Amino acid sequence: MMVRARFAPSPTGYLHIGGARTALYAWLFARHQGGQFILRIEDTDRERSTQPAIDAILEGMQWLGLTWDEGPYYQTQRFERYQAVLNQLLESGSAYRCDCSPARLETVREQQRAAGQKPRYDGRCRDSQPLITTNQPSVVRFRNPQQGAVCFDDQIRGPITISNSELDDLVICRSDGTPTYNFCVVVDDWDMKITHVIRGEDHINNTPRQINLLQALGAPIPHYAHLSMILGEDGKKLSKRHGAVSVLQYRDEGYLPQALLNYLLRLGWSHGDQEIFSLEEMQRYFSLAAVNRSASAFNREKLLWLNHHYMNQLPPETVAQQLAWHLQRQAVESRQGPALTEIVRLLAPRYQRLDRLAQASHYFFNEPIALDPEAAHQQLQAAASQPLALAYSKLAALHAWQASAIQEAIQQVAEELSLGLGKVGMPLRVAVTGGLQSPAIEQTLQAVGQRRTLARIEQALAFINEQTASAVDQQAPR
Repeated sequence: MMVRARFAPSPTGYLHIGGARTALYAWLFARHQGGQFILRIEDTDRERSTQPAIDAILEGMQWLGLTWDEGPYYQTQRFERYQAVLNQLLESGSAYRCDCSPARLETVREQQRAAGQKPRYDGRCRDSQPLITTNQPSVVRFRNPQQGAVCFDDQIRGPITISNSELDDLVICRSDGTPTYNFCVVVDDWDMKITHVIRGEDHINNTPRQINLLQALGAPIPHYAHLSMILGEDGKKLSKRHGAVSVLQYRDEGYLPQALLNYLLRLGWSHGDQEIFSLEEMQRYFSLAAVNRSASAFNREKLLWLNHHYMNQLPPETVAQQLAWHLQRQAVESRQGPALTEIVRLLAPRYQRLDRLAQASHYFFNEPIALDPEAAHQQLQAAASQPLALAYSKLAALHAWQASAIQEAIQQVAEELSLGLGKVGMPLRVAVTGGLQSPAIEQTLQAVGQRRTLARIEQALAFINEQTASAVDQQAPR
C-alpha cells in the first residue's frame, strides 16, 4: 500500500506555527515511508477564505521546502463531485433533508440545556420526512448510527472510543447548497486515497463523524493521528504575543527555513537527546510513535539559538541566498559589493537573525555611507587627520589587498606616529563603515575593497576639514 498523507489548510488565515508543524509532520511521515504528500486547500468557507491567505500558505510551504507530490487541490473546484456523493447518500437513505428553522433549533437547544442535557439535534426530520417545496430552505443531514460506538487506534494517542449516542445527525449540506467541512473532507480523503490523516487534536471530535460517513459510503478508513496543541511559555494557548504569527513573518524577521523546520520538528517529537537535525536525518528518523502526547511550549529563545547555529553552520552559499532576499527587501543593491558569502562569514557570528545581519552590512554596499553622528563626533576629530592621511598613503601603496597586508599597514601607521592601535583603527573604522562596530578592521577593509576604502578615507578627511573650519569660523570674533 502506497502511503499518502495530506496537509489541508483552510485559507481563512495565514500559515501559522501550528499549521506549519502539522504540514511538516505529515510531509516527514510520507517521505519516511516512501509515500506521497498531497496539498489540499479547504476553501469551502467562501466568506472567510481569501486569495491572499491562499497565496501566503503556498509561499510559506515553498519557503520551508515542504514540496508536495499532488495538488494543490481546491474544494471549491469539486462541488459537482460533492453533489454526486450527496445524492448517493440521499438515495441510499444514509442522509435526509431537514427543514427545521434556526429558531426552532435554538429553542430545542435551550430546552436541552435547561434539562441538563447535551445540546444536539433532536431528530425531528430523521424519520418523518418533511414536504420540501422548491423555495423552502432545507439542509441535508447525515443519518448517524444511533447504536454502537466508533473505535479507532490513534497513531499518537492509542485507542479512542466514542459512543454514537454522543453524535447527532450533522449537517452535510447547507440550505444554500454548499457542502460542509466534514462532508467535503470525507469525500476528498476517499477520492485522493489518503491513508494517513495527521492533524491537530482539535479535530478529534470530527474523526468519529467522518469515520461513520466513510463507512456509509463503503470507503476505506484512513489511519488517524492527532497532534497535541502548542502553548506559550506561560502555559496558555499560543497567541500572537507568544509567536503565533504567519510563517512568512519569521522569514521577514530573519529566520532561516532550516532553523524553523528543526525547531518545529522538536516541538513535540524527539530522537534521543539529539537537538540538531539535517533534513535527511529528519526524514530518516521521523515516526509518529515518537510524537509526544502532551502539549509543547513555544520558546522563542530556543528558536533564536537554532537560527544562530544554522547561520554559522550551513554552507555560506545557502545562507547568502536568504541574505540576498533581505538586502533586496531593504533596498540595498548587493551586486556592487563583496560576495555575499564573504559577508556571511564575517557577520554571521555576530547576529542571530538575518534581517539584522543584512541591516548591519549596508556599509559594504551603499555609497556614500551614512556616518553615525555619535561615532563621527568621537572619532573624526582633527587629531584623526594625521593617522588617516598616513593610513591612506600606506593602503594605497598595497599591491596585494589582503587582510594580513592591511593589518601590517595599520600597524606601521601606529608605530610611525607612536600611537596605540586604537587611535588608528577606530577613526579608520568610522571612516570606512560609518560606525563604531564591525568585524576586525583588516577583514572589513579587505571586504570593502581597496578603491572604496581609499575613497571613504578621503571623504572622512574632507569631513574633518569641514568640521574644523566650521569650528574656527564659529570662534572668530564677530
